[in-house]
Amino acid sequence: MGVLNKLVRHKPVELLQAEAGKRGDFRRVLGLWQLTAIGIGGIIGVGVFVLAGQQAAMNAGPAVAISFLIAGIASAAAALCYAEFAGLIPVTGSAYTYGYAVLGELAAWLIGWDLLLEYALIVAVVAIGWSGYVQSALASMGLDIPVWAKGAIGTGEGHVFNVIAALVTLGVSALLIFRTEWGARFNTVVVAIKVAAVALVIGVGVFYVNPSNWVPFIPARVMGPDGVGHFGFQGVATAAAVVFFAVFGYDTLTTAAEESKNPQRDLPRAVLLSLAISMVMYLAVSLVLTGIAHYATLNTDAPVADAFKGLGLKWVAVTVSISAVFGLISVLFAFMLGATRIWFALARDGLLPGWFAHVHPRYGTPHRPTVALGLFTALVAGLLPIEEVAKLVNIGVLSAFIVICSSVIILRKRKPDLHRSFRTPMVPLIPLIGIGFSIWLLSELPAITWKVFLIWVSLGLVIYFSYGMRNSKLEKQS
Repeated sequence: MGVLNKLVRHKPVELLQAEAGKRGDFRRVLGLWQLTAIGIGGIIGVGVFVLAGQQAAMNAGPAVAISFLIAGIASAAAALCYAEFAGLIPVTGSAYTYGYAVLGELAAWLIGWDLLLEYALIVAVVAIGWSGYVQSALASMGLDIPVWAKGAIGTGEGHVFNVIAALVTLGVSALLIFRTEWGARFNTVVVAIKVAAVALVIGVGVFYVNPSNWVPFIPARVMGPDGVGHFGFQGVATAAAVVFFAVFGYDTLTTAAEESKNPQRDLPRAVLLSLAISMVMYLAVSLVLTGIAHYATLNTDAPVADAFKGLGLKWVAVTVSISAVFGLISVLFAFMLGATRIWFALARDGLLPGWFAHVHPRYGTPHRPTVALGLFTALVAGLLPIEEVAKLVNIGVLSAFIVICSSVIILRKRKPDLHRSFRTPMVPLIPLIGIGFSIWLLSELPAITWKVFLIWVSLGLVIYFSYGMRNSKLEKQS
């Protein structure tokens, strides 16, 4: 087989569908609402508790709600494509597996390799943010941790290693090693607490909204002392590129396809339900938050809690802070689950060492990649500042969105008669919208993101050509 043929060899959809019914690597224990909770857990987090306020203050003003809407439209177009594939190919691996079926092995490897890094970095970013909330809560109770353990070098005088951030990533990885349903039940409870907190913010805050805080809704364009522009529609667009980080996460639930009780029915529903519920909450919180406090006052580490403190409603502020501490754990759970399942799928297909493609004999979970990712994310979260890690996320997920949306169009033309439990409407328009928005948002990312992305892709190509291409299961079957 020529090199070019090896690069584009793919797994037929029919083969993947047949394998899905026979595979017994995982235990099928997840129902619709547990899957939806994983999706909501991955979406709702930093966006509600931090980014909505910060981006209102820094880039968009009250029009941060429009920023979330723009990001949500891009995400929704991709979500509809994910839903079609989730019902069509109910196999663990998400975008990696879908790409393998349509675009071939090299493209699938690259997207799986990229998502491994992206999901791991998202875990690290959220863990660092979670650590900030915990440290604030401990300080308010008169408890303090040693200065060296508060943050990474460069985040403060005497800071060496963010111990709390590292510990929470290790804790979540330990939770994922045990039975999937145990972690899923815990995650569902945590998501319920988080949704209740968001409902509290909306339900109480709506009575304190001052419409004058929304005027002007899109503040005039100004240049900051650093020479960077803010506000105007360009600021709204910039904020959309930033908050996009907060409106995906539903893709993580598709990595658990082989742990779903009825994947062809429940996965598409869970994808769409989780995004729809989350977007309603994002839009409502954005409007309420910028209505109860002037946008210029919201550039803080905990803008929602601080806004309610400004109203004299400390009980709401405390409740939100506690809920954020618990709620962000569900984000860690969702993305850690996604990363470990993609790693497992890559190893099961022979593109990474098969040692990682084993499930725990007692718990039925991919414990080896889970341990490895737990240690990696603990080191990143402990050693790097949040600003540096946050710059690196998004690019892999946006690339995955382009792959998924393109694959829907290609497979509709290649195999129009395949039975699809969910069909993306208005193909190719919806997928093209997803592709267009993703390309635009990619263009808004900082240069450092592209540099790290290219380094990671280069490393991935070295691994593929030196190991993956020769050890691929498809290579051995040919």
